[in-house]
Amino acid sequence: MDPVSAALITKSLDGLALRLEVTATNIANANSRTYRPPSRVTFEDSLRAAAAKGPDAIAAVEPRIEALPRAPFGDEPRTDLELDTAASTAGRYSALIDLLGRQFDISRTVIRGGQ
Repeated sequence: MDPVSAALITKSLDGLALRLEVTATNIANANSRTYRPPSRVTFEDSLRAAAAKGPDAIAAVEPRIEALPRAPFGDEPRTDLELDTAASTAGRYSALIDLLGRQFDISRTVIRGGQ
């Protein structure tokens, strides 16, 4: 695997893991007395911009946690949206892990001489 791809996958996994953690916190917070608008994690745009600059630029990207603004129509928790975010994020995380597994399988086959 080339260095840029490896760096992108690693940083994406970090960002997705943080997004899952923040989403879990948002869901847990939904029924609390101190409910506040949920947070979200962003990293894709900065990661995309860094990809053209190489592995060092990718390594410098840090996911950001941003508080969402209060909704103009009410502050009711939207656990349905949070669960959708969790499912989507878990699917993306799983796809990247599968990609890494396939890459390791290819590397293992090459090391064994095609066997």
